[in-house]
Amino acid sequence: MTAHDPDPAAPPASARRGARRDELLAALVDLFLAEGFLDLGIGDLAARLRCSRTTLYQVAASKEQIVTTVVGRYFREATRKVEQRVAAEPDPGLRVTAYLLAVAEALAPAGPRFYADLAAHAAAGEVYRRNTEAAAARVRRLVEEGVAAGRLRPVDGAFVGAAVAHLMEGIQVGTLRERTGLDDATAYRALADLVARGLAPAAHS
Repeated sequence: MTAHDPDPAAPPASARRGARRDELLAALVDLFLAEGFLDLGIGDLAARLRCSRTTLYQVAASKEQIVTTVVGRYFREATRKVEQRVAAEPDPGLRVTAYLLAVAEALAPAGPRFYADLAAHAAAGEVYRRNTEAAAARVRRLVEEGVAAGRLRPVDGAFVGAAVAHLMEGIQVGTLRERTGLDDATAYRALADLVARGLAPAAHS
């Protein structure tokens, strides 16, 4: 092997670029959650991440696309972690509570600026809206499964799911925050407590 021969153990350039892009995405997620994103230009982002603008554009081709890519990454990772928590809960009567508590945990790192920017940015806000819709549908299924298994009170699962979905929408659009002062993570913990108490089977004496 000469000095110019490639190292057979070295990862290909495409793999290195992919790994670097993942690192940038993870760092951008942390930055957005802490400080929001509307007031940060490309130069600001590059300075915070200590990289060049060219390197930053490995994430996406424009600031707008970077924002939607990073927000999408955050919610995909949150969904993955939430579903892991649900899968680890063997009791179908406890899965809906586990789900909502896991959502609260996933949202907890996000600061008020992040939520304000989500509300003000159409594309990023749409990502949050779609994720909330998917989460509401998941809650409906978990309620129906818990009722069918006899581990939740025999309520109309579709009705309860729709009611919970309405509250989740209120959290997502900010109306509950305005009326209660609760941030999204705290609101989801309160919702989990409400569901757990409201759907628990009646104790037999």
